[in-house]
Amino acid sequence: MIKTINSDFVDIMTERGYIHQFTDKENLKKELSKGSISGYIGFDCTAPSLHVGSLIQIMMLRWFQKTGNKPIVLMGGGTTKVGDPSGKDSARPLLTQKKINNNKRKIKTIFKKLLKFGKNANDAIMVDNSDWLDDLNYISFLRDYGPYFSVNKLINLESVKLRLEREQNLSFLEFNYSLLQAFDFLQLSKNYDCKLQMGGSDQWGNIITGLDLVKKVAQKQTYGLTSPLLTTSSGSKMGKTASGAVWLNEDQLPDWDFWQYWRNTEDLDVVKFLKLFTEIPISEINKYGRLKGSEINEAKIVLANEVTKLCRNAEVAAKISSSSANLFRKVNIDETLPSVSVPNFEITLINALKMLRFLNTNGEARRLIRGNGAKINDVVIKDEDYILSSKDYQNGKAKISFGKKKHGVLILK
Repeated sequence: MIKTINSDFVDIMTERGYIHQFTDKENLKKELSKGSISGYIGFDCTAPSLHVGSLIQIMMLRWFQKTGNKPIVLMGGGTTKVGDPSGKDSARPLLTQKKINNNKRKIKTIFKKLLKFGKNANDAIMVDNSDWLDDLNYISFLRDYGPYFSVNKLINLESVKLRLEREQNLSFLEFNYSLLQAFDFLQLSKNYDCKLQMGGSDQWGNIITGLDLVKKVAQKQTYGLTSPLLTTSSGSKMGKTASGAVWLNEDQLPDWDFWQYWRNTEDLDVVKFLKLFTEIPISEINKYGRLKGSEINEAKIVLANEVTKLCRNAEVAAKISSSSANLFRKVNIDETLPSVSVPNFEITLINALKMLRFLNTNGEARRLIRGNGAKINDVVIKDEDYILSSKDYQNGKAKISFGKKKHGVLILK
């Protein structure tokens, strides 16, 4: 990875739009200018993949490493058993140890694509907070660290205060989450001389709690910064679509759907997303910002290709980009399209649309067909009860389209 002056990290984070809040920007810059430091972000194992809402944090770690620093990826094998109340109206479902381990194993794969792990000075490391939380003695923890936490401050954390104001239940289990996250920072400070904690804006209160604990117990100066909670220009939450979350792992979301998510970025978000989710120089991104009308599609394709290169691979990005261009020219079936196997040709168009995960209900499918939005092999189908037959399959394949941008293939087995 490229190594530049360490203090560049703060400037890059600011220029590209990663920063929501700093605890002490100027002193952090001074700390970075002295040499490489360690910094971390924690990721709980609540699902078998992270979604694109977490990609901004992973990119922060990537830039942190590219500017000569040492990233620490903290897997939340322990804190997942408690559940972070931040941004939630109710408690997260409690997962079994087996489920947590399975999720953790799958989540790890994305970091190996975006960070360099190894034994060099600024190579990334991955640790798991279950190593120190699972066997934590409750009475010892209370006696050793309880005096450093103020209940007055804890109940004013955003994650706690919102629940209390809305009179929504907050269990004592969840109330402890901030304490455990603070203890994580203390452990990383002791074991790896970690000086920086990063996270989303909803983690600000937890980060401050950790900084306070490190200062009181270890008498060390540490720092925190958060990224903004991203929403699209239309106001929807980043990484959420009508059909569900946009997962980073390919076994949770096909490559085609992942590429298309970025290709379909709203016009007003293209420049912002190019800054956050690619490594294209700012001067070049600004040129894309001057594109107007249909020319903006050029920038969207660049965005889709670059993010897909990072999170999947360059070959996938090239194939899908070519496939998308072919589809626009009405070339029928491409091997990169998402596909499902069917035992025989006689399947209703409604079921085909649902099997390809274009929509979830019969009602949605019928509305799509009535609106002339469903196609078989690029031909609009107007019959809501249409059943595919052998004539719809070319070499055992039938292309199903949802509007102009979503396409999939039924493969006859």
